Order: sequence, then C-alpha cells, then structure tokens
Amino acid sequence: MDPMDIVGKSKEDASLPKATMTKIIKEMLPPDVRVARDTQDLLIECCVEFINLISSESNEVCSREDKRTIAPEHVLKALQVLGFSDYIEEVCAAYEQHKLETMQDSLKGGKWSNAAEMTEEEALAEQQRMFAEARARMNGGAIASKQPDGDQNLDS
Repeated sequence: MDPMDIVGKSKEDASLPKATMTKIIKEMLPPDVRVARDTQDLLIECCVEFINLISSESNEVCSREDKRTIAPEHVLKALQVLGFSDYIEEVCAAYEQHKLETMQDSLKGGKWSNAAEMTEEEALAEQQRMFAEARARMNGGAIASKQPDGDQNLDS
C-alpha cells in the first residue's frame, strides 16, 4: 500500500507553498543568480519527494519499534538508514533551536496571552472597538463613536 493512500491523498495533492519555497531558493543563492520557473518547480518537487522519503522511512523505523507516533529519534534514524548521516548533526541543532524557540514562546505567551484574563464583557467591548477601527479604516474616516441606543446608520 502506498503511504500516501493511508491519509487519503494522492502524490499530486502533496505540495509545498510555492512562494515560501521560492524565497528559500533565492536566499540560498547569490543575488546575481536567477532561477527559471521550471527549475523552481523541479526543486519543489524534489523537496516534496525528499519529505515523502524521510516520512516513509521514519514510519518504518517507528513501526519496527512497535510505536504509533513518529518521534524525532525515528526521523534521525531514518536519515541514517537512507544515507543522510552527514545531515544528522545539523538536523539535531535545528531541532534543539526549535525546542528553545517553542519554549520561549510559551513562556512569554502569544499575542493573545491576556485574553484568558478578560471577562466576557471586556472581550466583547474590545471586539466592538476593533470592529469600529476596521470600519473606519475601510471607510477612510475617523472612528465613529458608538451610539448608545444601538441605532447606528449602516449606510455610511
């Protein structure tokens, strides 16, 4: 059975965001080097195939250990089995960096970290304020004051 059949997607459905991949490709090359569009598409297909290969082998390693969840060590073992041992040290460093960034993000909280501290009324008031600002930006005018009786003219 093809691994892609397990999740119900064909190989044609699996892809990577072109804009992101194009940015990565351009960042890796000197500024004076141009890459043809079909070459970019080929590189993206190679990346997708590489991810499929690593994922499939990681799943095999995981299955041999009678595990149901692929862990980072399964991916590292897959890299070794497939002959990509030269990349293991760099992958480990990237993984450690990811763990540090994730831990820092969770410690300092996200953009909405104080949302849990708001009462429902405060959250509703904040939402209404944000809607009013957005309306004002769309209409190109100043923020309209909210009428107390709720009979705002929507034809502005």
